[in-house]
Amino acid sequence: MSSLKRRSALLAVAAGAFFTAMAPTAEALTYYSVAPGQRVNVRSGPGTNYTIVRVLPEGAKVAIFCQSPGTTVTGPYGTTNIWDNIDNGQYISDAYVQTGSDGYIRPRCS
Repeated sequence: MSSLKRRSALLAVAAGAFFTAMAPTAEALTYYSVAPGQRVNVRSGPGTNYTIVRVLPEGAKVAIFCQSPGTTVTGPYGTTNIWDNIDNGQYISDAYVQTGSDGYIRPRCS
């Protein structure tokens, strides 16, 4: 095998290992239900002062990657200042998510 082919093969293996380690698998994620009958604003940060980037439809389920303190919101599951990060740059108030807890269930966002 030539030096160039060997380097290309090593880079491909390294890249594959990196992306496999970085990407969460579907089995590793837990999905939580958004409150029934609710369409929920998804914001660019953990608070009502952040831009709405999309709206979750009724019946949506979300994976929570991390949580952050922010604006206090009252919703179907109580009053809280916890915001759930559901995707890169996308947050919803935990007051609309059935997590089964009034506190943090995931690590704090950094």
